[in-house]
Amino acid sequence: MKQLIALALVSFLIPRSAAQTTTSEAVWPATEISSYAHHNAFTDLLEYKGYVYCSFREGSRHVPGSNGVGRILRTKDGNIWEDFATLHKEGIDLRDQKLSVMPDGRMLCLMGGSVYDTTKKPSKLLGMYPQVSFMGRDMKFTTPEKAVVENAGNNWIWRLTWYKGAGYGIDYGNGIKALLVKTTDGKTFKKVTELNIDGAPNESTIRFDARGKMYILVRREQGDKMGVLATGTAPFTSFNYQKLDYRVGGPDFIFSPDGRKLLIGTRLYLPSGEKTGIRVTDLNGKLIKTLTLESGGDCSYPGMLIKNKQLWVSYYSSHAGKTAIYFTKIPLSDLLK
Repeated sequence: MKQLIALALVSFLIPRSAAQTTTSEAVWPATEISSYAHHNAFTDLLEYKGYVYCSFREGSRHVPGSNGVGRILRTKDGNIWEDFATLHKEGIDLRDQKLSVMPDGRMLCLMGGSVYDTTKKPSKLLGMYPQVSFMGRDMKFTTPEKAVVENAGNNWIWRLTWYKGAGYGIDYGNGIKALLVKTTDGKTFKKVTELNIDGAPNESTIRFDARGKMYILVRREQGDKMGVLATGTAPFTSFNYQKLDYRVGGPDFIFSPDGRKLLIGTRLYLPSGEKTGIRVTDLNGKLIKTLTLESGGDCSYPGMLIKNKQLWVSYYSSHAGKTAIYFTKIPLSDLLK
């Protein structure tokens, strides 16, 4: 029997004085929608055929673990959430479940797959490679299967974005290089080019503007650790790079409805500790405003979409003592004013 989760979202406006500053002093509220496992994290949101789907990982710890599974909830209104699907594979830690819609209309769940030697204390990472699962007309997901990546080795393609029949993502599994890869079938990935980014580039989100320009938001974990925004046009083999003056963690972003701003969901590295927040920037990533979400500790990895003139956001946080999945709606009139 599917479990229904009722939400009572608190709605209030950001104080005008806070909205006029770079970083809001107000904390935007959210409601927990799932906390079944000991550790619940790494979310994504997708609107598909009348529902909004939220995917995330359930596991024993942030890392390591061989028991990570994918959980997918869905909702029609953001208030009542239904337990929809569970994805698992024996001996594989499935992580960072990211949802997308393929050109043929099927939903694809792309995941990282980590393999550990659990006889070691602590567990030793033996390898990692993408896993993919497809939802067919029967509304059921296939058993996760290993993707085929051209640059064989340790591969991690963190998120996939489709444009003109091809899905694009960043493969950073080697820990040094960030490779732009693409697929047409959701399973076989080929290298397009290497990004000229140092500092251990890793988690990256790709989006396309109305004219087909590619934007890539990249997390860096060495050097100054500041994020990078790369932009380029077809055939996407050369890019311009903009070093940001802030870090990003578990980053997602989308364009504002008028296409003039970026709405970046990310971990905020604040003097008071880590939080999850929404950064409003111009198209070069220059910061305009930051809204802090109710969060703290082990947190971030938001999923975002625009619906009913609101920014819908999922994320995880441990501010209440246990890592749980949270959801909130932010009126665009407040966020963009």
